[in-house]
Amino acid sequence: MRNSRALAQTDTQRLEAFSDGIFAIAITLLILEIKVPQVNPNEGITSLASGLLTLWPSYFAYIFSFTMIGIFWANHHYVFQVYERSDRIFKLISLFFLMFISFLPFPTAVLARYITDAQQRQTAIILYALTLFVTVLMWLLMWLYASRDHRLLNKNLDDQFIAHLTRQYTVTSVLYFLALVLSLGNGIAGLALCVSLTLLYLLPQKRPVYRNGGV
Repeated sequence: MRNSRALAQTDTQRLEAFSDGIFAIAITLLILEIKVPQVNPNEGITSLASGLLTLWPSYFAYIFSFTMIGIFWANHHYVFQVYERSDRIFKLISLFFLMFISFLPFPTAVLARYITDAQQRQTAIILYALTLFVTVLMWLLMWLYASRDHRLLNKNLDDQFIAHLTRQYTVTSVLYFLALVLSLGNGIAGLALCVSLTLLYLLPQKRPVYRNGGV
């Protein structure tokens, strides 16, 4: 029994370590999209200072996506406290989740490039909101699969706590879907909702609750 439990913990630890690597690469790629400005009076950039100021869309997109990936990373560590084992299906869903995490630097670059373009801005925001929604949806699917009948969770985990996380992750998916729908009609409003949700999820998570004081 101890050997099987140790193997299960090693399995989840390997998955968490692999995920950490993906998070680290994705969050590092974000900064590579910020290019050093060229001083060029013909383009209205008469000094390095003015050139740096013109990069504000890149700064905004970088900070926003860095925070977003950081929140996913923190919550990933949080939820892995209650995952005791994994299986093939769970790993596949996790890979799809990580695929969209690693994809996030691309819509970030698109957003930074076109947020000041009145004609193309909405398309850039829709792409970004769609990426966030699908990423959150993959997170929800991971949780629903793992939590069904305590399939992959700690057996002592309190049922009400599981229900709490299920509601939280479901509501999160719905809210990001609403942000996507909103961006289809009003890009700025959709982006504002995405930013607001990101700030909301900076709040600390509830500590895991176990039955009979167990762990």
